[in-house]
Amino acid sequence: MTAPYAPSARIGHVHLKVADLDRAIAFYGDVLGFEVQTRLGTEAAFLGADGYHHHIGLNTWRSKDGIPAPEGHTGLFHTAILYPSRADLATAVKRVLAAGYPVLGSSDHGVSEAVYFNDPDGNGVELYRDRDPAEWPRHSDGSLQMYSRPLSVQNLLSEHS
Repeated sequence: MTAPYAPSARIGHVHLKVADLDRAIAFYGDVLGFEVQTRLGTEAAFLGADGYHHHIGLNTWRSKDGIPAPEGHTGLFHTAILYPSRADLATAVKRVLAAGYPVLGSSDHGVSEAVYFNDPDGNGVELYRDRDPAEWPRHSDGSLQMYSRPLSVQNLLSEHS
């Protein structure tokens, strides 16, 4: 296996094609709580958390009034948004549910807990929290033992204050 060119490289942001910019801003801003950092007229906006220039880019450059990609086509599976704690994850899930977006799935992956939704354009969104690395399940050789087991959304929400 080739060593990474830049060992500290990471995913910096996601940029999504959307059909309706204001509708997408309402979801990622009003529901999930990201703040509009800058907007390019009626065609694009960049949203971030904690003053960061952008974690999420939204644009209608090639997708204004478009429709979601049909099943069976390639493309982005989901955007994953990491929350710092289980309580923060529960708060985010509660907000999405209150906004009328149904849960499409939920999983305990051993290393993390995740709840899945679609945004208004049909793009997959994973809201998740990582467990402490000391809790991650491992095989006898020390490698990660990730899995997909059921996660009770009701149990998660019951911990929300």
